[in-house]
Amino acid sequence: MAWFDQHCHLPPGEIGTEWHSEAMSAGVSRMVTVGTSIERSREAIRVASDLDGVWATAGVHPHDSADGLDGLDELVNHPLVVAIGECGLDFHYDHSPRRIQASAFAEQVGMANETGLPLVIHTREAWDETFEILDREGTPARTVFHCFTGGPDEAEQCLARGALLSFSGIVTFPKAPEVRAAAEVCPLDRLLVETDSPYLAPVPHRGRKNRPALVPFVGAGVAEAKGIDVAEVERATWQAASEFYGLGSTAS
Repeated sequence: MAWFDQHCHLPPGEIGTEWHSEAMSAGVSRMVTVGTSIERSREAIRVASDLDGVWATAGVHPHDSADGLDGLDELVNHPLVVAIGECGLDFHYDHSPRRIQASAFAEQVGMANETGLPLVIHTREAWDETFEILDREGTPARTVFHCFTGGPDEAEQCLARGALLSFSGIVTFPKAPEVRAAAEVCPLDRLLVETDSPYLAPVPHRGRKNRPALVPFVGAGVAEAKGIDVAEVERATWQAASEFYGLGSTAS
């Protein structure tokens, strides 16, 4: 078995190649590199095309939603694109007006429902509004809340809508007991792990640039929160991520 970093941002060129090689050496043999704008989605596809065991998503992040979705419908048809997103609402920074964030999110939810592709959600300080849009548009059959930052109450609301939860290095932070409590209540077959690299490096690598090779530390944090062996988290998250993205179960 091996680790699956279900959400990272691999840079193009030599750095991305180095991160990929390091990850493979660390037993992280599958990665999904995530698009956050039309151009960065194209970049994610190019990176995935160059590296074994890497797939891409195509989507528009709430920060970039004011730039529109023109061209996204073409990108989601690329054979290496395994999901739509990341998309959602971010009311912490409000880099795009909230009305436009909501419209872009709703359109991408509809696109996921229409294509049957999974949906990758980013939500920050906008839980109620995120749930309202999902309930109105229909939560796609395969939906994940990436970099989950809520507590058990938010976890239960996500799970009730059929979504999966993906935990990042935040689960290892001393000041994030609510995230560990959410990991504890989340069924193992509904749980994924990610680095969200280059952000949010897990303990004991805080203060350094994050990268996919560190996803086993995230898995260890989840295992500690759930009181189970880390190998169990490795097996379960590999299987869950592979099924979520429609990939085979043989490591590549």
